[in-house]
Amino acid sequence: MKDKRRDVEIVVISDCHLGTYGSRASELYHYLKSVKPDTLILNGDIIDFWQFSKHYWPKYHMKTVKEIISLAAKGTRVFYITGNHDETLRKFAGLSVGNIRIVNKLELILDGKNTWFFHGDVFDVFMKHSRWLEKTGAIGYDSLILVNVFLNYLCKLVGRKKISLSAKIKDNVKTAVKYIGNFEHTAAMLARKRDFQAIVCGHIHYPEIKEIDLAENGSITYMNSGDWIENNSALEYNAGTWQLYRHPAETGKTEAQAADDNELLMDMNNKEIFKIVMKEFQL
Repeated sequence: MKDKRRDVEIVVISDCHLGTYGSRASELYHYLKSVKPDTLILNGDIIDFWQFSKHYWPKYHMKTVKEIISLAAKGTRVFYITGNHDETLRKFAGLSVGNIRIVNKLELILDGKNTWFFHGDVFDVFMKHSRWLEKTGAIGYDSLILVNVFLNYLCKLVGRKKISLSAKIKDNVKTAVKYIGNFEHTAAMLARKRDFQAIVCGHIHYPEIKEIDLAENGSITYMNSGDWIENNSALEYNAGTWQLYRHPAETGKTEAQAADDNELLMDMNNKEIFKIVMKEFQL
């Protein structure tokens, strides 16, 4: 059978949060099955150790991990850059197992540009100095995703389009918009001061490719690979050009993601769902 995978020089994914209810593992699995990268860069928060539960590890979460290992076994160089939700792995930075290498950051020269790959949590000064708030926020975000799964289940029953509560918050709440802008500018400034011409981050779940003008410091190419919770996005590099990839929301999902969502809903009784909805909306 002819291999239908696309050849890609570099693929960057981040913020998959495997092991949590919000992870769109089936879409990620189908995406990874569609590409044949020379290099796969996992830019942090791939497995979420903060929210990980031994009671919730659906089959597509495991299949995604196995597919990454399979790509490495077939010759793909895999760099696992540690993030804040998988910071447990930072103590293993420098460890290599076959083609898989754990690092805290990565530097590559691509098309003449010194490019810095970094998860990005180090740029978040507020979170850096308020660890308990960061973890509380993560729990709240995961609860919001739970509510979103339930609401989308109801939308499907009545024939309505799906909604993303977290995306609406990011797009419409001024503090969220300001936070994203500050993160991007801070990342660009630090990278430029270290003589990088491009930086690739994750962390904020906001996919982007753009030039940031730093006035007297010149400009820098800022990129963010987004996430596999809301955006199902990745960065792809080929022949000197970066592109932002977005996986179709329904591709490969009819049975796969439905199975994961049903597993989640079956795992929660109606009383638990009602309590979460009431808490999130302060009713």
